[in-house]
Amino acid sequence: MEKVTYKLDTFEGPLDLLLHLIDKSEIDIYNIPIKEITDQYMEYLDAMQELELEVTSEFLVMAATLLSIKSQMLLPKPPVIEMDYDDYMMDEDYDPRAELVAKLIEYRKYKAIADHLRDKEAERSLIYTREPEDLTQYVPVIVENPVKGLHITDLVRAFQRALNRMSSRNMVAKIRKDEISVKDRMREVVQYLEEAGGKVLFSKLVDNETTKEGIVTTFLALLELMKVKVVVCYQYKLFEDIVIQAREEGTANGFSTDEVSY
Repeated sequence: MEKVTYKLDTFEGPLDLLLHLIDKSEIDIYNIPIKEITDQYMEYLDAMQELELEVTSEFLVMAATLLSIKSQMLLPKPPVIEMDYDDYMMDEDYDPRAELVAKLIEYRKYKAIADHLRDKEAERSLIYTREPEDLTQYVPVIVENPVKGLHITDLVRAFQRALNRMSSRNMVAKIRKDEISVKDRMREVVQYLEEAGGKVLFSKLVDNETTKEGIVTTFLALLELMKVKVVVCYQYKLFEDIVIQAREEGTANGFSTDEVSY
């Protein structure tokens, strides 16, 4: 059967174990009964070895330190030897536990801080945050003022410059208004159909020189001719040129434009 070895992770080091023993026995850390603590420590190490748990070297070093302090506490104090001023003089109040107590106090401080940080980490782990989102759509849109920085005097000066430019021009223009009535355009379309054999494309009635008013008048004339059943309009395909065809009965009997007043 394979041998199983267990590793005890209860204590992080010998100082952690000593603090546990001191707190469990409710001992004053500034006045440690070194014999009692050493015995408890050694019992714990023996228990670890019996359970075949791994005992690290730092635990053994602390055991040796405790045994050394214990032996020093049991020995009688040596007499005070006075030496020269610059030489060492042994203090009769020297306590061999002082260095260990200082280490324990310092370790307890760091342990308390570590426990506090561990609690804060546990509290923080319960808080869940969302991924950052694009919030640009909620940013208010500020419309820039197109005349920002302008004063009323700037507009007045600009207006004055425009007037000065206009006054310097000596251009004479003659405006002529070409008018054609729908009634006259209807006659022209019928005449064009008779000359073309009764069928004509709409693009033939208007050319590049035809004005906007002429195109509109031609459309109205065609609508009136369709209304009185003189012509019929159709397309062979969608978006192709409009075909205008005269009705035989309409052109033969003639048509009246008396009802057209524009």
